[in-house]
Formats: sequence, C-alpha cells, structure tokens
Amino acid sequence: MFRSDTSLDQLNTMSANTAIAALGIVFTEIGPDFLRATMPVDGRTHQPFGLLHGGASALLAETLGSTAGGLAAPDGCGVVGIEINANHLRGVRSGIVTGTTRPLHVGRSTQVWEIRVEDAAGKLVCISRLTLAVVPKP
Repeated sequence: MFRSDTSLDQLNTMSANTAIAALGIVFTEIGPDFLRATMPVDGRTHQPFGLLHGGASALLAETLGSTAGGLAAPDGCGVVGIEINANHLRGVRSGIVTGTTRPLHVGRSTQVWEIRVEDAAGKLVCISRLTLAVVPKP
C-alpha cells in the first residue's frame, strides 16, 4: 500500500523544524496498512488544566493520516487535508500517547483515514477521521 522507498528515519528527518518536531512526535512503525507514531504528554502538549490538549491530539492525527496518505498516493501526486474530526474520549496527564492510522478509503481523488490515539495502557484517548484530497504535485 505504501511506497516502499520510505523509512522511519526519512519521515522523522522530514519532520525537523516543524510543529511535528516541536510537539515531540516520532514515527515509530510502518506496517503493511498502518503508520504509527508517539507523542509525549507534557508541557508541550498540555492544555492549561494539565491534560493532553485536544488540538495536540488532532495534530498527531493529521500528521499520521496526511503522512500515510502521501505514502499511498500515486506517483506524481500528493495529498492535502480537507476535513478532520476528532472525538476526545479520555484525559491523559502524563506519559506518551501512541497514534495509529489505517485507511478507510484510498481512491483516485480522495482518501479517508482513521486514527486511533491510545494511552500507555492501550486505552482509547481520541478517535479521529481525516479526509484528504489527492492532488498533482506542483
């Protein structure tokens, strides 16, 4: 499903000097139909009451879905996000959350990805759906 010429090292290197790096997101696994990354729950990702900020979870979700979508896009094409939905189900105060994205639909003009964000115990923290448009690269 994904381009085979992309490594975790390449994905993490491309993230330097971006919001991805600023929040401490690290790509950790590429599978046959999934992409996984971790994000710390600390001062970078907290809201004022000491919980994981919903926007940080959404950024992790969009990072995973958009990256996976780009890896699944046909040669000469890329993807851009056109809609994201995130339901925040459980509060987290510290540690690391892990996001995993899998495709729901990979078409010629659109893609839809589901992203599950879980805490260290594997409990669902956030469930997200990302819709991407497949566009020609400039």
